[in-house]
Amino acid sequence: MPKVNVYNMSGEQTGEIELDENVFGVEVNQHVLYEVVKNQLANRRQGTHSAKTRAEVRGGGRKPWRQKGTGRARQGSIRAPHWVGGGVAFAPKPRDYSYKVPKKVKRLAMKSALSSKVLNGEIIVLEELTMEEPKTKEMANLLANIKSGKKALIVMDDKNINVIKSANNIPNVQTTFINTLNVYDILNSDTFIITKEGIRKVEEVFA
Repeated sequence: MPKVNVYNMSGEQTGEIELDENVFGVEVNQHVLYEVVKNQLANRRQGTHSAKTRAEVRGGGRKPWRQKGTGRARQGSIRAPHWVGGGVAFAPKPRDYSYKVPKKVKRLAMKSALSSKVLNGEIIVLEELTMEEPKTKEMANLLANIKSGKKALIVMDDKNINVIKSANNIPNVQTTFINTLNVYDILNSDTFIITKEGIRKVEEVFA
């Protein structure tokens, strides 16, 4: 079973914790990670892009000049795509980019993402994470104490408003909950910060 160190909020090591190898010790499947991240990013797309085709652009109802005899190329409309002010050829239209990925693939990707954090030494386990009041400075000191890196993902097992508000104003620090945890956010962070209790809940959900 993989083991990681446990720290207090001052950054001091207080012990070790054994992780479930079925969640944090699986072989990292790069292709599955790619497929799930691609799916997540596609599902986030609004798909509201739109441009007008030649049929939708105003004007161009009359043939600009007669077909033959002018010495110029024949033209049927001043709103053809090659005219200034004309419509767009193959214009983009609003569409839904979302698609589904099998549950087993999602679960394997999540385990691969968590295992990659353990493998790369990018997981930080805290004894607890509590704050009596929202203090950005206290959160910044905490992240400095545990050497969180440039991008940190703080995973909480319950809704702690003070922790969320304390982290909101710090660049590249994101908070999330175990039930909203996703592969993209895990891979997009330099450090994965979670409490001992949170680790056990993650193991319950994904084991």
